[in-house]
Amino acid sequence: MEVTVFALLMLAMVIAVIIGKGVVIVPQQMAYVVERLGRYNGTLDAGLHIIIPVIDRVAYRHSLKEVPMDVAPQVCITRDNTQVQIDGILYYQVTDAKLASYGNENYTMAIESLAKTCLRSEVGRRELDKLLEERQTINTAVVSALDEASVTWGVKTLRYEIKDITPPHDVLASMQLQMTAEREKRAIIAKAEGAKQAAIANSEGEKQAAINAATGQAEALRLVAEANADAIAKVAAATELAGGMQAVSLKVAEQYVAAFGQIAKQGNTVVIPANLSDLSGMISAAMSVVKANQRVER
Repeated sequence: MEVTVFALLMLAMVIAVIIGKGVVIVPQQMAYVVERLGRYNGTLDAGLHIIIPVIDRVAYRHSLKEVPMDVAPQVCITRDNTQVQIDGILYYQVTDAKLASYGNENYTMAIESLAKTCLRSEVGRRELDKLLEERQTINTAVVSALDEASVTWGVKTLRYEIKDITPPHDVLASMQLQMTAEREKRAIIAKAEGAKQAAIANSEGEKQAAINAATGQAEALRLVAEANADAIAKVAAATELAGGMQAVSLKVAEQYVAAFGQIAKQGNTVVIPANLSDLSGMISAAMSVVKANQRVER
């Protein structure tokens, strides 16, 4: 009786072990590769699966998520023989679990080695200045080379990014000096352009001021001329009126006397005209000039 119970317990334990090993639960975004008697039998995706214990076994487990790989820094030589240290990061994803299991012994090492080799090749085709400008072109070239080589690996290279490019210290110092000189050059050019614009603006201002002054002087001369013409016209009209000539004679006499008075005041010498006694004769002479002008105008 005791032997029978013990045998039943042992059988139950064996069955539990067998059932436990025969049940496989695959997590989300995972893929299990199952081998039967050492040969590939199938790929299990996420969910519950039953396999035959002892005969079947889960040989490989692959994550189907996007995986970042930090590519170790390496020294590359540019076309102009400048050594630069470059490091980057690569993103890949397993797309075929079977090929990832049997296509390459270590696809992660293969991806990293190929990425470094392709990077050195791309850097060697470019001079340092172009290298710093064409990062995106280099990234695309590395991804293209990896995609072409990893067809049988069951892995897809999603993208590659250069994180840092570090030239030697002496090259960095030269680049810094060049950038400083370039900034100073731009500052000098900007200052010269500003001075040029200021000079142009000042010249335009002086030009406008001269135009305004000339316009003002011309207007003043025009107004004086119009005033003189108006005065002459009024005098001429007045001579046509009754007693007009007598008024003109009186005005001429007054101006003569006033002019003589101004001459007498110059310096300490008193000037007396020789014909002072013949004042009426001088006035008559002046009036004859006025009458002659009237005849000419008529």
